[in-house]
Parts: sequence; structure tokens; C-alpha cells
Amino acid sequence: MGIRVLRGPVFGVLVSLLLALAGSCSSQKKIRIQGAGATFPYPLYAQWAYLYAQKTGVEINYQSIGSGGGIAQIRAKTVDFGASDAPLPPEELEQDGLVQFPMVIGGVVPVVNLEGVGPNQLQLSPQVLARIFLGEIRRWNHPDLQALNPHLALPDEEITVVHRADGSGTTWIFTHYLSEVSEDWKNRVGTGKAVRWPTGIGGKGNEGVAAFVQQTPGAIGYVEYTYAVQTNLVPVKLQNAAGAFVEARLETFQAAAAHADWAHSPGFYVVLTNQPGPDAWPITGASFILLHREQPDFHKAQEMLKFFDWAYHEGAEVARKLHYVPVPPEVVTLVEDLWQREIRAQGRPVWPPRE
Repeated sequence: MGIRVLRGPVFGVLVSLLLALAGSCSSQKKIRIQGAGATFPYPLYAQWAYLYAQKTGVEINYQSIGSGGGIAQIRAKTVDFGASDAPLPPEELEQDGLVQFPMVIGGVVPVVNLEGVGPNQLQLSPQVLARIFLGEIRRWNHPDLQALNPHLALPDEEITVVHRADGSGTTWIFTHYLSEVSEDWKNRVGTGKAVRWPTGIGGKGNEGVAAFVQQTPGAIGYVEYTYAVQTNLVPVKLQNAAGAFVEARLETFQAAAAHADWAHSPGFYVVLTNQPGPDAWPITGASFILLHREQPDFHKAQEMLKFFDWAYHEGAEVARKLHYVPVPPEVVTLVEDLWQREIRAQGRPVWPPRE
């Protein structure tokens, strides 16, 4: 008895069913990676995720909920990775079974809404910035502000301080800087992802602060630099540790990051605020990824590290276009050595991938 070959409509229906079944099986195996945390790098992570999904089909779903939320969720194991602009100290990483590594570097910038004042026209010293956020300087024509800005006709207008309402790594970077430059701030408020603000109104996320500053004449707030650019906010010039008034931009973030000693910093615990150098932007910071050392799913863990590897090597130009500083190649090597040493799934090393 010979083999009967199906033709015609019956064959077409059978092929359709087989293709549908194959598509169903493929969708069941589709990799979806869930991350959450810092709003600071969100514009970049969203773009990286979009480009990577187009290239590989792997979905990276990143929720911009603030660094505090990202730390809480990775500790609770409700996400595959967390993100924070406030690095965890090595002892906390050890306690929680986590590793952390820098993913990107950027800047936090004070922004204002003042009629007649354009980008980088207003100059602030560290001490005056701290006194504004302490509620001690309450009007824009205060003598100390006029002394710093003789070239501007500052209005007799009340200052409205806008700060983050949620637990935020952007706030941690900003308050860490203020604690370095002002003893009053350090003693009265201190450093934290969430602090007891002496004055002002709160907005959720960088997005919320940006919106409040835009809507409020006389406002001053702080946001990650990309949000200032994307929403056409007015950044200020800030006096750095060398005494120079500098603008927030890619080159001044790079100048601050140049002094970081990643190789000798356990857990990559590096803070980039108030760095030396005439060109350094004083409120620069890194954003970090948090992962569990022991991964429950070998394949997903490997795909997650492949995404981060792609972002380091193929996503650097995207980072620059969005006003972030890519992590230097020598630091990427240190990070990938960390992956190889410390990240395991079912007792096996996850990195490097073995196809």
C-alpha cells in the first residue's frame, strides 16, 4: 500500500492547524523579564527594552516605581531585577543574597520656572541651594541670590520648592549632595531615598516633579537631566567643588565619573556627588541593577544577562543620545567577571552563555 499524499483543502486546513499549534508552543516559551525601580534611568531602559524586543523577541517589562519600590520588590522576589540609584552597602547585599552593578551614569539637575530666565542663566552655589530647600531663602530676589546673579533681574516672587513624594534614588543622590555641602542640611535632614522635607510640595516620580515645576510659577525642583530636556524645563548652573559654575550635560557627567574607583569598591558601592575637577557636574550619580545570586530559572537568568550585555555593548550610543553616560568598558569587564563568579541557577554558572 503506497503513501497517500494530502492535497487540496484538507491539506491547507492541516497545515494551518500545525502552524497554529507551533505558534502556540512558541508563545508559551516566549521570555518575559520583569524589572522595577528607579525613575532616573527609565527613558533609557524603556528604549533599550523596545529595541531589544525587536532584535530578539525577548520582552523586558520595566516599571518606573522609584528606587525604594525596586529594592522592596527584588527583596520580595516579585521581579526578576530591581533598579536603584541609591547603591546598597555591601553588608545589605550579603544579607539579602544580592549582587549589584552600575548600568548607566547620569545627572540630577535643579530646574526652575522663572519668567524671563532661560536655561543655564540662573547660577546657584551649593550653600544657597541647600538654604532654598531648607526653606531659609523664600523669595527669588533674596540678596544672596541677587549677589550670585547680578546679570539677572530676579523677581520679588515666592519660591515654591518641589521634591519627590515617593522613595527615590534621585532624592538619595540629591540629598547626599546637599549633606556633603551643607552641615545644616546634614544635621537637620540628612541623606535618604525619602526624607522629612522642611518645605515644599511633593510629586511622584521624576515625571511628577517635572509637571509641578512646569505648572508652578516661581518653582524650583530637581529631576534627572533627561526629564529636564524632554519636558523643556530650565536647568540652572551650579557651582562645583572646584568653584566653577558648570552646566549639566554629558561632558560634565563624564568629568565627574572619571574619578570613580569601581575596581576597589566592594559591591560597586560608588557615589559620584561633589567630585573634584573644574568640569565636573556636582550632582552626578550611577543607576544600579540588583539581582539575586541564586536564580530560580537558568534560561531566564541567562537571557536577562544577555540583555544587560547587549545594553552595555550595543546600547551605548542610545544612552548618549538620551544624555546618559555609558558605563566605561573597563567597568563592564569587572561587571561581567562578577556575573561569572557569583550568579548561579540550579548550581550552574549562568555567565558566559554557552549556546
